[in-house]
Amino acid sequence: MPRRSCRRTLGTVAETIRAVARRFRRAKLYFGHGTETAQDEAAWLVGHALKLAPDKLAGRLNQPVTPATLKKIDALATVRIQTRRPLAYLLKEAWFAGRKFYVDERVIVPRSLTGEFITEQFQPWIDAKRVQRILDLCTGSGCMAIACAQAFPRARVDAADISAEALAVARLNVKRHRLGRRVQLVRSDLFRALKGRNYDVIVTNPPYVAHTEMKTLPREYLHEPELALVSGRQGLDAIVRILADAPRHLNPGGILVGEVGNSAETLQRKFPSVPFVWLTTSTGDESVFLLTAEELIRQRRAFRTAG
Repeated sequence: MPRRSCRRTLGTVAETIRAVARRFRRAKLYFGHGTETAQDEAAWLVGHALKLAPDKLAGRLNQPVTPATLKKIDALATVRIQTRRPLAYLLKEAWFAGRKFYVDERVIVPRSLTGEFITEQFQPWIDAKRVQRILDLCTGSGCMAIACAQAFPRARVDAADISAEALAVARLNVKRHRLGRRVQLVRSDLFRALKGRNYDVIVTNPPYVAHTEMKTLPREYLHEPELALVSGRQGLDAIVRILADAPRHLNPGGILVGEVGNSAETLQRKFPSVPFVWLTTSTGDESVFLLTAEELIRQRRAFRTAG
């Protein structure tokens, strides 16, 4: 039986998106690397082929698609289905906090929920006017560091990661967004290379997948660097170290904002007395926590004992 493809649907942008989405649903792909549905991922792919940003696509739905563009779309959809590689890697792009970033297999695909709170300047938890120093710990592609620099135009940002390969990608993004004067890249195993540096805000999206959980993840995740995903038996090794060391690097009145995904419940059970503030996204997700510098100091013993 001949392989079905979106080339059978010669028509508008909207029709092409629907055709690609049908292929994705039939292939039972996993979505979660920048999109949540087949329709959204198809729209991203088609928009990329048309060189349209996501917020420009809606105004072009009735535009015809040329045969050459349809061929390109079909080829990308076929590779996505056959390899199960995240679409971001195929397109060499990801969108975060409304901005486009370069990505490849040296970094995980940006999908942090923290972006929503960055654009809101972490209100009402901190006075944005007094934020002068920010740290993005486990920066990966550098997307959160760059988003922070853009949300806090008076602040200087350190973007730290243990991976030299990840920092090479982050360097590309810092250059593309012309933030080389305010975003400094630092190779560091969490806080180890940051002695003496203090911040008003620390954001982190560290590894938080348990070793056993890796075996159950969809194939798409296996294309991402394991170093950026796995963090011990419970998925909490990195975040516990961060919680224990953060007080030494936060200024009075500062905040730590950390994303822990599916490990949120495990973290709260591990530290039942810690008053984590679980921030709620516009979609109702609550896997991003916030702790003040003062609360981290009060809980320091519990974190160090656990580490």
